[in-house]
Amino acid sequence: MQQSPIFCAIDTPELAPARALAQAVRSTVNLKLGLEFFVAHGPAGVREVAGKAPLFLDLKLHDIPNTVAGAVRAAAALRPMLLTIHCGGGAAMMRAAVEAAAKAAPDRQRMKLLGVTVLTSLDDDDLTAIGQRGPAAEQVRRLALLAKACGLDGVVCSPLEVAMLREACGKDFLLVVPGIRLMGVAAGDQKRVMGPRETLAAGADYLVIGRPITGAPDPAAAARAMLAAATR
Repeated sequence: MQQSPIFCAIDTPELAPARALAQAVRSTVNLKLGLEFFVAHGPAGVREVAGKAPLFLDLKLHDIPNTVAGAVRAAAALRPMLLTIHCGGGAAMMRAAVEAAAKAAPDRQRMKLLGVTVLTSLDDDDLTAIGQRGPAAEQVRRLALLAKACGLDGVVCSPLEVAMLREACGKDFLLVVPGIRLMGVAAGDQKRVMGPRETLAAGADYLVIGRPITGAPDPAAAARAMLAAATR
């Protein structure tokens, strides 16, 4: 079976609900576990919930280069498919992460490192407030090109930047995209959103979908509906 283009974001610190959600959707979509779950349950919890499913470990690492390199080496033991670091940590940090990932998996396919550009919860006004140069799309492009130059495999970006980044960074650079909503579904705290089919058509490799699946009365059915909407 072809790998699903969707990662379901299981964003909860509670072990039992995370386990139930993973069991419900894993036959249809891949799994994403993030910071709140990892802080609550650590590597053992990740192993219990993810099992052998393709895993996006979304930790958004951001620290001095040596610390991030050590964290990347530790994360590699969980064999995630994808791991995130913040592009805002700078070139030295990103290069250290790339080197650590390569050394941690010399005899098997290593995990892919993704740079977080501008969080999809931020817009131009938010960037101005924290002293970053906008508009958001320009900042995303700057950080994505820096990430590529440092050897990262791809970036996380909003749907609105996919086409621009595909042109700027080339066909082999992974674009992983949260902020996916079906028509009529509330955006929540996401400010830069788009539908699943349109996002893939624009050039995204993978979609990250959380509450539209995990908050549905029947998450398994919602996962199937999202996959159908993305690929029909």
